[in-house]
Amino acid sequence: MTTTQQQMTMPWSISARRPMILALVGMGLAAQPFFAENRGNSSPQVPAARSAERGVKTQIKDLRPFTHFASIPATSNTGTIRFERVKATKVFTKVKSTMDPGYCDDLQFRDPGGSMYCPYTQDEAPAPAYEVTYSYKGEPLASDEYGNRNFTFAVYFHPEELPPALRQAISNRKVKRAEMATYFNLTTSRLPVRAAVIDEGTSSFCDGNYMDGNWIQKDPKCQDKVSFKTVTVPSDYITVQVDPVSPRRQEPVASR
Repeated sequence: MTTTQQQMTMPWSISARRPMILALVGMGLAAQPFFAENRGNSSPQVPAARSAERGVKTQIKDLRPFTHFASIPATSNTGTIRFERVKATKVFTKVKSTMDPGYCDDLQFRDPGGSMYCPYTQDEAPAPAYEVTYSYKGEPLASDEYGNRNFTFAVYFHPEELPPALRQAISNRKVKRAEMATYFNLTTSRLPVRAAVIDEGTSSFCDGNYMDGNWIQKDPKCQDKVSFKTVTVPSDYITVQVDPVSPRRQEPVASR
């Protein structure tokens, strides 16, 4: 376990507000792999096209939709993951961002709150794909007043990634769902991630108690000294990988 420590002083009790502190630190750590992943998934940026008159800048990035991976909350029941369907579709493979400094500066005056849409983004370069959808059961979202526990996720394949016999079966729409599911192999894993926790051995907290909802320290001059350490813990998400089965392992697709 790799451990890094950082100390900070604060005039309020850490024992009463540990969840808030851990949440703030956790957000910082969670952002690191997020940005790292997005940097890794992005192709080199296309040189910005500039307009001499308006200073407009454009950037094009690769969306990389054909990863075969999906993420679901760790509280999900992996035993309920079920193949639903596969269909031919098109997916966007690039996103174009256009930044017009003059327009964005003026937008906040014309439409309060509208500046959140600057720069303007547009999906581009649609490509043929096959969408494979699975359903599963999980904990309802906190914002869902109806408590829905049914969810879905999808992964995408290049047409050439699927055997010709399977593509023909999909086109004919004469294959049972259970038979179609055998053409895909699904695996799940819960990868380790870094998380911040309070190092109890090197931290000290001031004594006190709550009075009328406010924390009152016994010694007004006392300051909490809090040390954090990073530990490796299971991720809050389950990684689902879906791969087409090798033609040598497939049985002939039977029609109804």
